[in-house]
Amino acid sequence: MAKLQILEFPDERLRTKAAPIEVVDDALRSLIDDMFETMYDAPGIGLAATQVNVHRRLLVADVSEDRSEPLVLINPEIVERDGVQTCSEGCLSVPTITADVTRAERIVVTGLDRNGESIRVEADGLLAVCIQHEMDHLQGKLFVDYLSPLKRQMVRKKLEKRARLEREHAEVRA
Repeated sequence: MAKLQILEFPDERLRTKAAPIEVVDDALRSLIDDMFETMYDAPGIGLAATQVNVHRRLLVADVSEDRSEPLVLINPEIVERDGVQTCSEGCLSVPTITADVTRAERIVVTGLDRNGESIRVEADGLLAVCIQHEMDHLQGKLFVDYLSPLKRQMVRKKLEKRARLEREHAEVRA
């Protein structure tokens, strides 16, 4: 397994719409394993392939405290949604930033599992938020898109400054 690089906002590659996955094979399962390793190491509770610069319809998630409930969704589609909930969200691609986002409280998602078998997931609470958040990534959408243009610009400037300081710090160490 290998830890993957997570793209960070405002990287334009995060805006790429993911293509459907045609074949579930060992190469895809290897990517899935690498995505879980990357997500757990970050640490996070969800990761879309788009975030690691693979523009295919794949996401992984695990909202359990002990990493015991890994979920793989290939070509996920929300087929039912009910209710409304507002949750403070963060994102591995938008480090150090959180914001309230309103999403469906309960969803039903269909897709394929890591073996290419059909799967149907009924989710509510945090898992529902996580799946909807990761599915947004597959459409080229980030949670900061739910913010006002002014707040989104402030986030962009903060993260650009953070990246610049990290580069400068790396140059000093080199």
